[in-house]
Amino acid sequence: MLTSSSTKRDFLAVEDRPHDEIEALLRLAARVKAGEIRGGLEGRILAMVFLDPSLRTRTSFEAGMYLHGGTALTIEPGKGSWPFETARGIVMDGDRVEHAIEAAGVLGRYADFVALRAFPRGTSWGEARGDALLRIFADHCEAPIVNLESARRHPCQELGDLQTLRERIDAPAGRRFALTWAWHPKALPTAVPVSAALAAARCGMELVIARPAGFDLDPEDMDTIRALATERGGTVAVVDQLDEAVRGADVVYAKSWGALAHFGDPASESALRAPLRDWRITKRAMEATRGGAGIFLHCLPVRRNVEVDDAVLDGPWSAVIDQAENRLHAQRALLLTLAAETPGALKVRTNR
Repeated sequence: MLTSSSTKRDFLAVEDRPHDEIEALLRLAARVKAGEIRGGLEGRILAMVFLDPSLRTRTSFEAGMYLHGGTALTIEPGKGSWPFETARGIVMDGDRVEHAIEAAGVLGRYADFVALRAFPRGTSWGEARGDALLRIFADHCEAPIVNLESARRHPCQELGDLQTLRERIDAPAGRRFALTWAWHPKALPTAVPVSAALAAARCGMELVIARPAGFDLDPEDMDTIRALATERGGTVAVVDQLDEAVRGADVVYAKSWGALAHFGDPASESALRAPLRDWRITKRAMEATRGGAGIFLHCLPVRRNVEVDDAVLDGPWSAVIDQAENRLHAQRALLLTLAAETPGALKVRTNR
Protein backbone atom coordinates (compact mmCIF):
# COMPACT_ATOMS: atom_id res chain seq x y z
CA MET A 1 0.00 0.00 0.00
CA LEU A 2 1.08 3.61 -0.58
CA THR A 3 -0.27 5.12 2.63
CA SER A 4 1.38 8.39 3.64
CA SER A 5 3.41 8.40 6.82
CA SER A 6 1.85 11.73 7.87
CA THR A 7 -1.42 12.32 9.70
CA LYS A 8 -3.03 14.38 6.94
CA ARG A 9 -5.43 12.64 4.57
CA ASP A 10 -3.55 12.17 1.31
CA PHE A 11 -5.13 10.32 -1.61
CA LEU A 12 -2.34 8.07 -2.85
CA ALA A 13 -4.31 4.86 -3.43
CA VAL A 14 -8.02 4.07 -3.29
CA GLU A 15 -7.43 1.12 -0.95
CA ASP A 16 -5.96 3.50 1.65
CA ARG A 17 -9.49 4.67 2.40
CA PRO A 18 -12.19 2.55 4.09
CA HIS A 19 -14.74 1.02 1.74
CA ASP A 20 -17.61 3.07 3.16
CA GLU A 21 -15.70 6.29 2.41
CA ILE A 22 -15.19 5.24 -1.21
CA GLU A 23 -18.90 4.37 -1.46
CA ALA A 24 -19.77 7.83 -0.12
CA LEU A 25 -17.40 9.45 -2.60
CA LEU A 26 -19.00 7.55 -5.51
CA ARG A 27 -22.49 8.57 -4.34
CA LEU A 28 -21.28 12.17 -4.29
CA ALA A 29 -19.83 11.74 -7.80
CA ALA A 30 -23.25 10.61 -9.05
CA ARG A 31 -24.85 13.71 -7.50
CA VAL A 32 -22.16 15.92 -9.02
CA LYS A 33 -22.77 14.38 -12.44
CA ALA A 34 -26.52 14.90 -12.07
CA GLY A 35 -25.97 18.62 -11.46
CA GLU A 36 -27.09 18.56 -7.83
CA ILE A 37 -23.89 20.03 -6.38
CA ARG A 38 -22.43 23.46 -6.94
CA GLY A 39 -19.73 25.46 -5.18
CA GLY A 40 -17.68 24.13 -2.33
CA LEU A 41 -14.21 25.06 -3.58
CA GLU A 42 -14.43 28.87 -3.54
CA GLY A 43 -11.06 30.35 -2.67
CA ARG A 44 -9.38 26.95 -2.82
CA ILE A 45 -6.21 26.32 -4.85
CA LEU A 46 -5.04 23.06 -6.40
CA ALA A 47 -1.36 22.92 -7.45
CA MET A 48 -0.66 20.14 -9.94
CA VAL A 49 2.89 18.96 -10.66
CA PHE A 50 3.33 17.01 -13.90
CA LEU A 51 6.61 15.28 -14.57
CA ASP A 52 4.90 13.34 -17.37
CA PRO A 53 2.32 14.22 -20.07
CA SER A 54 -1.39 14.48 -19.46
CA LEU A 55 -4.59 15.32 -21.32
CA ARG A 56 -7.54 13.91 -19.33
CA THR A 57 -5.98 14.22 -15.88
CA ARG A 58 -4.88 17.81 -16.30
CA THR A 59 -7.99 19.14 -18.04
CA SER A 60 -10.46 17.26 -15.84
CA PHE A 61 -8.90 18.62 -12.65
CA GLU A 62 -8.67 22.14 -14.07
CA ALA A 63 -12.31 21.94 -15.16
CA GLY A 64 -13.37 20.48 -11.82
CA MET A 65 -11.77 23.29 -9.83
CA TYR A 66 -13.33 25.89 -12.13
CA LEU A 67 -16.81 24.35 -11.92
CA HIS A 68 -16.77 24.54 -8.12
CA GLY A 69 -15.25 28.00 -7.79
CA GLY A 70 -11.62 27.10 -7.21
CA THR A 71 -8.34 27.66 -9.06
CA ALA A 72 -5.92 25.14 -10.51
CA LEU A 73 -2.20 25.81 -11.08
CA THR A 74 -0.09 23.56 -13.30
CA ILE A 75 3.67 23.14 -12.80
CA GLU A 76 5.87 21.21 -15.22
CA PRO A 77 9.35 20.93 -13.68
CA GLY A 78 11.96 21.74 -16.29
CA LYS A 79 9.43 23.74 -18.33
CA GLY A 80 9.14 27.15 -16.71
CA SER A 81 10.19 25.86 -13.27
CA TRP A 82 13.31 24.15 -11.99
CA PRO A 83 13.67 20.40 -12.51
CA PHE A 84 13.59 18.48 -9.23
CA GLU A 85 16.35 16.57 -7.51
CA THR A 86 14.83 13.59 -5.72
CA ALA A 87 17.75 11.70 -4.19
CA ARG A 88 18.00 12.00 -0.43
CA GLY A 89 21.33 12.94 1.14
CA ILE A 90 22.79 14.05 -2.19
CA VAL A 91 25.44 16.77 -2.54
CA MET A 92 23.69 19.08 -5.02
CA ASP A 93 26.71 20.35 -6.94
CA GLY A 94 25.36 19.26 -10.33
CA ASP A 95 22.87 20.85 -12.72
CA ARG A 96 19.77 20.58 -10.48
CA VAL A 97 19.12 23.49 -8.14
CA GLU A 98 15.74 22.58 -6.58
CA HIS A 99 15.15 19.59 -4.35
CA ALA A 100 11.70 18.04 -4.26
CA ILE A 101 11.69 18.40 -0.46
CA GLU A 102 11.65 22.20 -0.65
CA ALA A 103 9.32 22.20 -3.67
CA ALA A 104 6.80 20.09 -1.76
CA GLY A 105 7.08 22.32 1.30
CA VAL A 106 6.58 25.52 -0.66
CA LEU A 107 3.61 24.24 -2.67
CA GLY A 108 2.01 23.05 0.56
CA ARG A 109 2.05 26.67 1.79
CA TYR A 110 0.66 28.07 -1.48
CA ALA A 111 -2.13 25.60 -2.20
CA ASP A 112 -4.91 23.76 -0.37
CA PHE A 113 -4.24 20.53 -2.30
CA VAL A 114 -1.13 19.41 -4.19
CA ALA A 115 -1.32 16.77 -6.92
CA LEU A 116 1.57 14.91 -8.52
CA ARG A 117 2.09 12.78 -11.63
CA ALA A 118 5.40 10.92 -11.80
CA PHE A 119 5.81 7.76 -13.87
CA PRO A 120 8.31 5.10 -12.75
CA ARG A 121 11.96 6.02 -13.03
CA GLY A 122 15.20 4.21 -12.30
CA THR A 123 17.17 1.27 -13.57
CA SER A 124 15.30 -1.46 -11.69
CA TRP A 125 11.71 -2.17 -10.73
CA GLY A 126 12.87 -2.62 -7.14
CA GLU A 127 13.91 1.02 -7.17
CA ALA A 128 11.02 2.42 -9.21
CA ARG A 129 8.25 0.67 -7.28
CA GLY A 130 9.14 2.72 -4.19
CA ASP A 131 7.53 5.84 -5.71
CA ALA A 132 10.23 8.01 -4.14
CA LEU A 133 8.98 11.36 -5.41
CA LEU A 134 5.39 10.69 -4.36
CA ARG A 135 6.60 9.78 -0.89
CA ILE A 136 8.73 12.94 -0.65
CA PHE A 137 5.67 15.04 -1.42
CA ALA A 138 3.52 13.08 1.04
CA ASP A 139 6.16 13.50 3.77
CA HIS A 140 7.12 17.15 3.23
CA CYS A 141 3.97 18.88 1.95
CA GLU A 142 1.52 20.24 4.54
CA ALA A 143 -1.40 20.08 2.09
CA PRO A 144 -3.14 16.82 1.14
CA ILE A 145 -1.43 15.05 -1.76
CA VAL A 146 -3.38 13.57 -4.67
CA ASN A 147 -1.67 10.88 -6.74
CA LEU A 148 -2.22 11.67 -10.44
CA GLU A 149 -0.45 8.42 -11.42
CA SER A 150 2.69 6.96 -9.96
CA ALA A 151 4.67 3.81 -10.60
CA ARG A 152 2.08 1.59 -8.93
CA ARG A 153 -1.29 3.35 -8.73
CA HIS A 154 -3.60 5.64 -10.68
CA PRO A 155 -6.33 6.15 -8.05
CA CYS A 156 -8.18 8.88 -9.94
CA GLN A 157 -8.53 6.59 -12.96
CA GLU A 158 -9.73 3.89 -10.57
CA LEU A 159 -12.47 6.18 -9.23
CA GLY A 160 -13.63 6.98 -12.77
CA ASP A 161 -13.60 3.28 -13.64
CA LEU A 162 -15.65 2.47 -10.54
CA GLN A 163 -18.23 5.07 -11.48
CA THR A 164 -18.39 3.72 -15.04
CA LEU A 165 -18.83 0.14 -13.85
CA ARG A 166 -21.69 1.21 -11.56
CA GLU A 167 -23.40 3.00 -14.43
CA ARG A 168 -22.91 0.47 -17.20
CA ILE A 169 -23.12 -2.92 -15.42
CA ASP A 170 -26.27 -3.80 -13.53
CA ALA A 171 -25.22 -5.40 -10.22
CA PRO A 172 -21.50 -5.89 -11.15
CA ALA A 173 -20.81 -8.37 -8.33
CA GLY A 174 -20.18 -11.78 -9.84
CA ARG A 175 -19.96 -10.47 -13.40
CA ARG A 176 -16.86 -11.25 -15.49
CA PHE A 177 -14.20 -8.53 -15.85
CA ALA A 178 -11.42 -9.36 -18.33
CA LEU A 179 -8.29 -7.28 -17.89
CA THR A 180 -6.09 -8.06 -20.84
CA TRP A 181 -2.57 -7.06 -21.78
CA ALA A 182 -2.31 -5.46 -25.22
CA TRP A 183 0.70 -5.01 -27.46
CA HIS A 184 2.31 -1.57 -27.54
CA PRO A 185 5.58 -0.41 -29.12
CA LYS A 186 7.08 0.42 -25.74
CA ALA A 187 6.85 -0.66 -22.12
CA LEU A 188 4.20 1.22 -20.13
CA PRO A 189 3.65 1.55 -16.36
CA THR A 190 1.57 -0.97 -14.41
CA ALA A 191 -0.36 1.66 -12.43
CA VAL A 192 -3.48 1.61 -14.63
CA PRO A 193 -3.88 -2.17 -14.98
CA VAL A 194 -3.38 -2.64 -11.24
CA SER A 195 -5.90 0.10 -10.47
CA ALA A 196 -8.39 -1.36 -12.98
CA ALA A 197 -8.01 -4.77 -11.36
CA LEU A 198 -8.59 -3.21 -7.93
CA ALA A 199 -11.77 -1.54 -9.22
CA ALA A 200 -13.09 -4.90 -10.42
CA ALA A 201 -12.11 -6.53 -7.12
CA ARG A 202 -13.88 -3.79 -5.14
CA CYS A 203 -17.05 -4.51 -7.13
CA GLY A 204 -16.84 -8.21 -6.25
CA MET A 205 -16.44 -9.22 -9.88
CA GLU A 206 -14.97 -12.36 -11.44
CA LEU A 207 -11.64 -10.84 -12.44
CA VAL A 208 -9.62 -12.62 -15.14
CA ILE A 209 -6.21 -11.16 -15.98
CA ALA A 210 -4.79 -12.26 -19.34
CA ARG A 211 -1.11 -11.64 -20.04
CA PRO A 212 1.67 -13.30 -22.04
CA ALA A 213 4.41 -15.17 -20.22
CA GLY A 214 6.83 -12.71 -18.61
CA PHE A 215 4.28 -9.94 -18.11
CA ASP A 216 2.99 -10.67 -14.61
CA LEU A 217 2.04 -7.72 -12.43
CA ASP A 218 3.97 -6.92 -9.27
CA PRO A 219 3.48 -9.81 -6.77
CA GLU A 220 2.68 -7.47 -3.87
CA ASP A 221 0.09 -5.66 -5.99
CA MET A 222 -1.42 -9.01 -6.96
CA ASP A 223 -1.68 -9.89 -3.27
CA THR A 224 -3.56 -6.63 -2.68
CA ILE A 225 -5.90 -7.37 -5.59
CA ARG A 226 -6.62 -10.89 -4.34
CA ALA A 227 -7.18 -9.75 -0.76
CA LEU A 228 -9.67 -7.09 -1.84
CA ALA A 229 -11.47 -9.52 -4.14
CA THR A 230 -11.83 -12.02 -1.29
CA GLU A 231 -13.09 -9.31 1.05
CA ARG A 232 -15.70 -8.18 -1.49
CA GLY A 233 -16.81 -11.67 -2.55
CA GLY A 234 -15.07 -11.73 -5.93
CA THR A 235 -12.47 -13.99 -7.52
CA VAL A 236 -9.17 -13.57 -9.36
CA ALA A 237 -7.68 -15.78 -12.08
CA VAL A 238 -4.59 -15.27 -14.25
CA VAL A 239 -4.48 -16.83 -17.73
CA ASP A 240 -2.11 -16.68 -20.69
CA GLN A 241 -4.71 -16.55 -23.49
CA LEU A 242 -6.61 -13.42 -24.45
CA ASP A 243 -9.48 -15.45 -25.96
CA GLU A 244 -9.96 -17.36 -22.71
CA ALA A 245 -10.30 -14.14 -20.73
CA VAL A 246 -12.81 -12.35 -22.97
CA ARG A 247 -15.10 -15.34 -23.53
CA GLY A 248 -18.37 -14.54 -21.77
CA ALA A 249 -16.98 -11.34 -20.23
CA ASP A 250 -19.22 -8.43 -19.28
CA VAL A 251 -16.27 -6.00 -19.37
CA VAL A 252 -13.09 -6.07 -21.43
CA TYR A 253 -10.42 -3.65 -20.20
CA ALA A 254 -7.35 -3.53 -22.43
CA LYS A 255 -4.04 -2.05 -21.29
CA SER A 256 -0.41 -2.61 -22.09
CA TRP A 257 2.26 -2.76 -19.43
CA GLY A 258 5.94 -3.57 -19.29
CA ALA A 259 7.73 -6.77 -18.27
CA LEU A 260 8.93 -5.91 -14.77
CA ALA A 261 11.83 -8.37 -14.84
CA HIS A 262 13.24 -6.34 -17.75
CA PHE A 263 12.55 -2.90 -16.24
CA GLY A 264 15.36 -0.52 -17.14
CA ASP A 265 16.50 -2.70 -20.06
CA PRO A 266 14.45 -1.51 -23.07
CA ALA A 267 16.24 -3.74 -25.58
CA SER A 268 15.50 -7.02 -23.79
CA GLU A 269 11.97 -5.91 -22.94
CA SER A 270 11.34 -4.99 -26.55
CA ALA A 271 12.60 -8.39 -27.71
CA LEU A 272 10.18 -10.10 -25.33
CA ARG A 273 7.16 -8.17 -26.61
CA ALA A 274 8.14 -8.14 -30.30
CA PRO A 275 6.30 -11.36 -31.30
CA LEU A 276 3.11 -10.48 -29.38
CA ARG A 277 1.36 -8.10 -31.76
CA ASP A 278 -1.66 -10.39 -31.97
CA TRP A 279 -2.53 -9.39 -28.40
CA ARG A 280 -5.08 -6.87 -29.66
CA ILE A 281 -8.81 -6.42 -29.02
CA THR A 282 -10.74 -7.14 -32.20
CA LYS A 283 -14.39 -7.23 -33.20
CA ARG A 284 -14.24 -11.02 -32.92
CA ALA A 285 -13.03 -10.73 -29.34
CA MET A 286 -15.92 -8.44 -28.38
CA GLU A 287 -18.42 -10.69 -30.13
CA ALA A 288 -17.23 -13.46 -27.79
CA THR A 289 -18.30 -11.49 -24.71
CA ARG A 290 -21.56 -12.23 -22.88
CA GLY A 291 -24.27 -12.10 -25.53
CA GLY A 292 -21.79 -10.21 -27.73
CA ALA A 293 -22.67 -7.13 -25.68
CA GLY A 294 -19.76 -6.70 -23.29
CA ILE A 295 -18.44 -3.17 -22.80
CA PHE A 296 -14.92 -2.15 -23.79
CA LEU A 297 -12.86 0.08 -21.49
CA HIS A 298 -9.47 1.73 -21.88
CA CYS A 299 -7.96 4.59 -19.89
CA LEU A 300 -6.84 6.47 -23.04
CA PRO A 301 -4.81 7.49 -24.91
CA VAL A 302 -5.15 4.40 -27.06
CA ARG A 303 -3.24 3.39 -30.19
CA ARG A 304 -5.88 2.47 -32.74
CA ASN A 305 -5.36 -0.80 -34.59
CA VAL A 306 -2.42 -1.56 -32.30
CA GLU A 307 -4.05 -2.12 -28.90
CA VAL A 308 -7.63 -2.23 -30.20
CA ASP A 309 -9.25 -2.15 -33.64
CA ASP A 310 -11.29 0.73 -35.04
CA ALA A 311 -14.29 -1.60 -35.22
CA VAL A 312 -14.29 -1.87 -31.43
CA LEU A 313 -13.60 1.77 -30.59
CA ASP A 314 -16.21 2.98 -33.09
CA GLY A 315 -18.65 0.15 -32.39
CA PRO A 316 -21.42 -0.43 -29.85
CA TRP A 317 -19.07 -1.94 -27.25
CA SER A 318 -16.95 1.12 -26.55
CA ALA A 319 -17.53 3.07 -23.34
CA VAL A 320 -14.17 4.86 -23.36
CA ILE A 321 -15.60 8.37 -23.75
CA ASP A 322 -18.11 7.82 -20.93
CA GLN A 323 -15.23 6.42 -18.89
CA ALA A 324 -13.12 9.53 -19.57
CA GLU A 325 -16.04 11.83 -18.70
CA ASN A 326 -16.44 10.09 -15.36
CA ARG A 327 -12.89 11.07 -14.48
CA LEU A 328 -14.19 14.64 -14.25
CA HIS A 329 -17.13 13.83 -11.99
CA ALA A 330 -15.28 11.41 -9.71
CA GLN A 331 -12.47 13.93 -9.25
CA ARG A 332 -14.91 16.74 -8.51
CA ALA A 333 -16.29 14.53 -5.75
CA LEU A 334 -12.76 13.80 -4.55
CA LEU A 335 -11.87 17.51 -4.37
CA LEU A 336 -15.07 18.29 -2.46
CA THR A 337 -14.31 15.44 -0.08
CA LEU A 338 -10.76 16.66 0.51
CA ALA A 339 -12.04 20.19 1.06
CA ALA A 340 -14.49 18.93 3.69
CA GLU A 341 -11.61 17.17 5.47
CA THR A 342 -9.31 20.19 5.39
CA PRO A 343 -9.51 22.97 8.02
CA GLY A 344 -11.46 25.99 6.82
CA ALA A 345 -13.58 23.96 4.37
CA LEU A 346 -16.58 25.72 2.89
CA LYS A 347 -20.02 24.11 3.00
CA VAL A 348 -21.16 22.42 -0.17
CA ARG A 349 -24.37 23.99 -1.44
CA THR A 350 -27.08 22.16 -3.33
CA ASN A 351 -29.61 23.30 -5.87
CA ARG A 352 -32.39 21.83 -3.77
